[in-house]
Amino acid sequence: MRLTHLMIAASTAAVLAACAPKAPAPEAEAAAPEAEATVETVEAEAPLHVDVLDCGKLEVSDMDGFSSAGDYAGQTDTLVDTCYLVRHPKGILLWDLGLPGMLVGNGPVTQGVFTVSMDTSLTEQLGALNVVPSEIDYVAISHSHFDHTGQVDQIQGSTWLVNQKEKDAMFPPDGSAPYDPSLAPTFAMFSPMEQQLIDDEYDVFGDGTVVIFQTPGHTPGHSSLQLMMPESGAVLLTGDLYHRKESRELKRVPRFNFDEAETLVSMDAFEARAERLGAKVIIQHEPDDIEPLKGEIR
Repeated sequence: MRLTHLMIAASTAAVLAACAPKAPAPEAEAAAPEAEATVETVEAEAPLHVDVLDCGKLEVSDMDGFSSAGDYAGQTDTLVDTCYLVRHPKGILLWDLGLPGMLVGNGPVTQGVFTVSMDTSLTEQLGALNVVPSEIDYVAISHSHFDHTGQVDQIQGSTWLVNQKEKDAMFPPDGSAPYDPSLAPTFAMFSPMEQQLIDDEYDVFGDGTVVIFQTPGHTPGHSSLQLMMPESGAVLLTGDLYHRKESRELKRVPRFNFDEAETLVSMDAFEARAERLGAKVIIQHEPDDIEPLKGEIR
């Protein structure tokens, strides 16, 4: 939308012909007013916009670990891994960091029940959107698992928004190893970043449109993201509170969660929020939720 202000200056001159002694005076002709318009164009602030980035794929040969009820045993599934570029008039937030960038160009890699792959790095996808990593003001991860922290090396100039519980899980105050020692080299790349500790619920830009809220249980400080979009209205990104639509329908908790009871409490609070807001829920690993978005949330 453009706002235009017109400032108009006009001048009018009356010209009278000289009268001959014996001839009637001609009627005066008024000069047509000339308007000079000075136009000032002001660009309106762009509305909140979210780009959905492809941050990899996880093929799971046995989903048993994703349900403590045991009803996923023997099932296979393909999970997408997504990151979100949140562009707000006051800045840019990158939500989640996907699989490790070293996967790009190296084909699928299998470890245990997971076969992971990624075609394009975050930096390349940002470039296609005319964004360079140095323009990203804030980074926040839903949690610190390997498939949400993998490309931290590409956004070192951003401010990391993190709650105390998740930071302590990554960097125990007593100096001991993190909950997953194999992730220590990845976690170390968060250390040089400017860090901002946030509360259980944090309004990123101060206007209620982008809110990080804790949903602990999957990890100690797991969080989800609330968006108030100009077209879609309220949208909730789950993080890994749920991994697939069946997990939400059946309230299934992965065996590898930090705290099952706390996860169930978070699920109830999340669903109450979704109902209160009339929100669209997007499960970040669920292809059926991601594919219809066609790369963006409006």
